Amino acid sequence: MEELSSVFMEAGVLMAVGMAFVFGFLSLLIIAINLLASFSSRYPDPVPSVKQPQQTASSNTGEISPNIIAAISSAVAHYRQKNSKA
Repeated sequence: MEELSSVFMEAGVLMAVGMAFVFGFLSLLIIAINLLASFSSRYPDPVPSVKQPQQTASSNTGEISPNIIAAISSAVAHYRQKNSKA
């Protein structure tokens, strides 16, 4: 009977040590994350400025430029010549 109680005592101590280790590790992890969060809020990454695309007159009226129409027509004709089954 005495052997059984010493085994339970050893198991309890081992469990308490394990729980204390996990608690300590998680506490350190939380502290480290909070320190990193405060550091990153003090020194944020510079945000690159995004240039807005310039709008042309043709995009405002909804018309397609004749140069674009000519380029598309030329590309379609070239594709049809190259891929035609003769």
